[in-house]
Amino acid sequence: MIHTMQPMAFPDRDIPGESVFERGILGIGDRLGLLAGLVLAVSAFTGWYSGPGEGVKVSVTGWDTGLAGKVVFFIGIAVVLVVALREFGVQLPAAVPESLLTIALGATATIIVLVRVISIPDDFFFAGRGAGIWISLIAAIGVIVAGLLQASEEL
Repeated sequence: MIHTMQPMAFPDRDIPGESVFERGILGIGDRLGLLAGLVLAVSAFTGWYSGPGEGVKVSVTGWDTGLAGKVVFFIGIAVVLVVALREFGVQLPAAVPESLLTIALGATATIIVLVRVISIPDDFFFAGRGAGIWISLIAAIGVIVAGLLQASEEL
């Protein structure tokens, strides 16, 4: 009787056509997407505009700028959810790859933040651009880069 050793399989980790060593726990695109999405969500609560007030310096958070800051927050949460759901094994329909969804969310956030960089709302005429809006812009671009990296990992 000849007994051969079979390679050990990990049923909870096995993905057809992909080894655990090729993908790792989180790919670089997923890690960047998670980080950039989290920074994008938090950046909605940072100072997008700041300027002199009556004796004090006033800072206006992205959340207080109207709908734009709230949409940026929820886009950041959506990016984190896409990565988290993928890691928990929830697959989106084949017609909507995660990388394409991440790129679309990043592009939407980038456009919204760029509009706020270019056009300061009339309510905040006294204020200039704060550091938070630049953090939001960099995070939104980071989400796009994460989606492109995810697409390259899918190939």
